[in-house]
Amino acid sequence: MVMAKAARNTVGILGNVISFGLYLSPCPTFYKIIENKSVGEFKVDPYLATVLNCTFWLIYGLPFVHPDRILVLTINPIALMIELIYISIFFYYAPNQERKKVVYWLCGEVVFVAIVSLVFLLVFHDHKRRIIAFGIICDVFNIIMYSSPLTIMKKVICTKSVEYMPFYLSLANFLNGCVWTAYALIKLDIFILISNGLGVLSGAVQLILYGCYFKSTLRDEKVVDVKASQLQLSVSDGPATV
Repeated sequence: MVMAKAARNTVGILGNVISFGLYLSPCPTFYKIIENKSVGEFKVDPYLATVLNCTFWLIYGLPFVHPDRILVLTINPIALMIELIYISIFFYYAPNQERKKVVYWLCGEVVFVAIVSLVFLLVFHDHKRRIIAFGIICDVFNIIMYSSPLTIMKKVICTKSVEYMPFYLSLANFLNGCVWTAYALIKLDIFILISNGLGVLSGAVQLILYGCYFKSTLRDEKVVDVKASQLQLSVSDGPATV
């Protein structure tokens, strides 16, 4: 029992480290935004989605919902802060129409989280039912985030080129899913297991596609670098996407 707990803590800490790396992966994209003083065709949608995801996983890890998920709780506040920094940079350099979109979405997310949390906490008075309620909604948003690369995978197959799929991001997503799946299996947490198991599958498919189409990709390093950085997403990860 003690060894299982120690193993779980070790895996959870490793998961936090990998998740932290994942959330820092879009830094080159935002560096380009700052350098160009323009958001160009860059989209903020994945980061708005990640804010919602991180917020629900943060609530899931709080003691009044789940009393034994400290490693879920530690990574998500950090992830949330990183995502808000990204969104702030986008907001500063975005045109007025995009700024309005950011404000509307963030306000909507705050209201949505507040209403859902209040209803769940008032209706469900014990840990078991709160875990199920918040776990389901966390899984829904996590699965949506893990499925977001599907459009990129379709593009890879159609173009027979991996220039739109950053290898290291795909690898990090796969490793992140593996670590958090292991964490969920050591002491079964079905909600962490479901979404991250799908994350492993998604990451594996991306890596297989990369291997299949790497040789057929035309090399134009400048174009590849710009396009790949624009497609970097903040996924889930860890309970931050757990």
